[in-house]
Amino acid sequence: MAGEPQPDCLFCKIAAGEIPATVLRKTERTLTFRDINPQAPTHLLVIPHAHYPNAAALAAAEPEIAGELLAEAGAAAAEEGLSDYRLIFNTGAGAGQTIFHAHVHVLGGRALHERMV
Repeated sequence: MAGEPQPDCLFCKIAAGEIPATVLRKTERTLTFRDINPQAPTHLLVIPHAHYPNAAALAAAEPEIAGELLAEAGAAAAEEGLSDYRLIFNTGAGAGQTIFHAHVHVLGGRALHERMV
């Protein structure tokens, strides 16, 4: 069922505390943690606790949580001291999505206009 934790989903396991992560922020509906394969000096992931395969599915089903992901991404960037940062939602394998649980990447800490991630 959409929104329900999936037993084979890495991010569902992280949200449930079954797999460790460097958690920076946690709300009732979101979790922010450091990416284990950073593509920039600061690379955070913000996920909903609810499982949706991508950002479009999340926004269609629960737009308030999608909005909360963006707000949390901005708050986490500010806590990391970033005034310039990039937010990325990959949707589909062809776009680089490797974990099919909606999430936003927060990238910063260097000039990102020099290289696309």
